[in-house]
Amino acid sequence: MVRTQISRRGIHSPQVLESMRKVERHLFVPPEEVRRAYDDGPLSIGYGQTISQPYIVAYMTQIINPKPHFKVLEIGTGSGYQAAILAEIVDTVYTIEIIPELSKGAKERLEYLGYNNIQVITADGYNGLEEHAPFDAIVVTAAAEHIPPPLIQQLKDGGKMIIPVGSPFIVQTLMLIDKKNEKYTTSSLMPVRFVPFTRSLP
Repeated sequence: MVRTQISRRGIHSPQVLESMRKVERHLFVPPEEVRRAYDDGPLSIGYGQTISQPYIVAYMTQIINPKPHFKVLEIGTGSGYQAAILAEIVDTVYTIEIIPELSKGAKERLEYLGYNNIQVITADGYNGLEEHAPFDAIVVTAAAEHIPPPLIQQLKDGGKMIIPVGSPFIVQTLMLIDKKNEKYTTSSLMPVRFVPFTRSLP
């Protein structure tokens, strides 16, 4: 998978490639999807959610340029795969999942696999996690119609956030946000298709 799907497409970070080799994707998919776990595409994990294509996980990880001392916030835990990839590289990962069943499953899975540097929180990710901010990087794995202002506020000066932006169920744009001197710039990276950003009911 790493050789044919990831490194050949321009993922060159040694840390990201090693993390993608080490984390076994089949442990993060439902039993009925195990035979397809290393395919070049997303897979259903139930509750209308997916585990992202391996290349996209690697690309999003490389783009934030993770460092060993980083504290990273992830929005959209899903099965916990992206959090595990990050946790192999950075010091601490806080990951938020709004669907209780997925949050519980990811927490149990990550604890079983020995990831003691990941904290799984069941909540609406739109508001981020102010009590643990600022974050060196933020990774959003669901498509939002706009960039949530609380996440920009919680991004450390000099930090990066990657987020798919666009309407649900159509092609969105993967955006990179760079924050510097309390201002931010956005860059469009590539067209993507993510599940919608889920919010709590008012």
